[in-house]
Amino acid sequence: MPSPRPTPVLYRNGSVYSPADPFATAMLVDGGTVAWVGTEHAATNLEGPGVRSVDLDGALITPGFVDAHTHTTETGIALGSLDLTACRSLAELLAAVSAAATAGPATILGFGWDESSWPERRVPTAAELDRAGGGALVYLVRADIHSAVVSGALAAGLGLAGLDGWDDGFVVRAAHEAARRATRSLTPDQRSTYQRAALLHAASRGYVAVTEMAAPHIAPREDLETLLSLDGPQREIPLPEVIPYWAQLTSSREEVRELMQGFGGRLAGLAGDLNVDGSIGSRTAALREPYSDDPGSRGTLYLDEDAVAAHLLATTAETVQAGFHVIGDAGLDVVLRGLEVTAGELGVEAVRRARHRLEHVELADDAAIDALVHHGVAVSGQPAFDALWGIDGGLYGQRLGGRSAGMNRFASLLSAGVLLALGSDSPVTPLDPWASVRACLQHSNGSENISARAAFIGHSRAGWRLAGRSPMMGQLAPGTPASFAVWQVDELMVQTPDNRVQSWSTDPRAGTPLLPALDTENAPLCLETVHEGRRLFAADGFPAS
Repeated sequence: MPSPRPTPVLYRNGSVYSPADPFATAMLVDGGTVAWVGTEHAATNLEGPGVRSVDLDGALITPGFVDAHTHTTETGIALGSLDLTACRSLAELLAAVSAAATAGPATILGFGWDESSWPERRVPTAAELDRAGGGALVYLVRADIHSAVVSGALAAGLGLAGLDGWDDGFVVRAAHEAARRATRSLTPDQRSTYQRAALLHAASRGYVAVTEMAAPHIAPREDLETLLSLDGPQREIPLPEVIPYWAQLTSSREEVRELMQGFGGRLAGLAGDLNVDGSIGSRTAALREPYSDDPGSRGTLYLDEDAVAAHLLATTAETVQAGFHVIGDAGLDVVLRGLEVTAGELGVEAVRRARHRLEHVELADDAAIDALVHHGVAVSGQPAFDALWGIDGGLYGQRLGGRSAGMNRFASLLSAGVLLALGSDSPVTPLDPWASVRACLQHSNGSENISARAAFIGHSRAGWRLAGRSPMMGQLAPGTPASFAVWQVDELMVQTPDNRVQSWSTDPRAGTPLLPALDTENAPLCLETVHEGRRLFAADGFPAS
């Protein structure tokens, strides 16, 4: 028996971010579609016994956010683990571990520490973690997730001291992968519990979709298969949509076809955290010049030009989107040479048709950006990285010195014509979309600031576009999918025009919709999240569906 048709819902007495009417105060949703947007006066004519009316009381409706780079299982684990993001010293971290050990767990999992701001400027040793943990197995992943510290007890059980990347409790590369695998040995029920918790959390933050960056070196194939069994309109508990990528290296068209047929045929591409290099914080991002605070190191290249080119050749030939995790300029050089090889063999138009993507691209000069434009390559960026680590005396300055001014060049990418989608890399940074927008307005390098409108589009519509989805997604106008979030805001703002790219401005004379002011006392608060007409989240007190 078919489900009864849902009652149309009329939202009114608020503000609607819509290109169809920049001054709209009301919106009608009919099933999974936006049926109408307009003014209060016109909304009165739509009320009636067959329509449910919701008084927004001044709230703002925007398209729902799309996170362009997430790790769902890790986010769920982090939500239930020891949160070390607030630790401001080595002593505070050890105290937090000691406090957690009083409950007597066999294993202590923690995340989010960053020693770059600590007075000690060093990480704990294995022996210090043994003492603090009281005999428990301790695994504490760094904020960038590319390294961790572990207790001596855990290291001994896994033989970490004999692996590449071991340094008295601090682990990177092979040693870190071994530690992560051991602490992420989960049952299917545990996986789905963590994943559901992460997706519900995302919905409460206004996300209608998350882009999952799955990879065999991060978690086994079953992790993504479990995640893809949770979302979808047929599920009893509505959850944000998962846009899945699988970062497995290929070298033939046959491998590409086989992988793309897996996972229920849902993969958006063979891209994501296919690591060319590592991270700035862990000193594993591959640099042209040595690290300022470690002159003997230029980071780590995990893939060479031949491997990158082989993957790009195979995927491009199948018109499948490929991509890589790349942060350092030397790492980006490797990718660009691979693109040149692929364009030389298959033609640059074939490369452009495949719509390849790169994750992070934190250190890129003008020539590299021009090469990205030439090959039609898009970028997934994380503005919160700059907010955390681009500050004066922060991590970027410590690791890179004067080169830190060239990090996360969002304005340069956009003005050159690169498609830029934004995300969190959760749990590296929180699922907090308005914080990402704010970070774009307050870039550590003022010349790389972008407008709130550009940042908002990057964190919503561009996420759909980057994954090859319908251009109707990520906007609210008659006939578009009803995928949106409702926000309680202190006030709305009008920006002055941006002289570099006029289309980014929110000049009211251009009739551009308004966005929340992000310098007020309270950040925007999510009241409701809806995806394709199905409610994913509602705050306490918001009208029932």
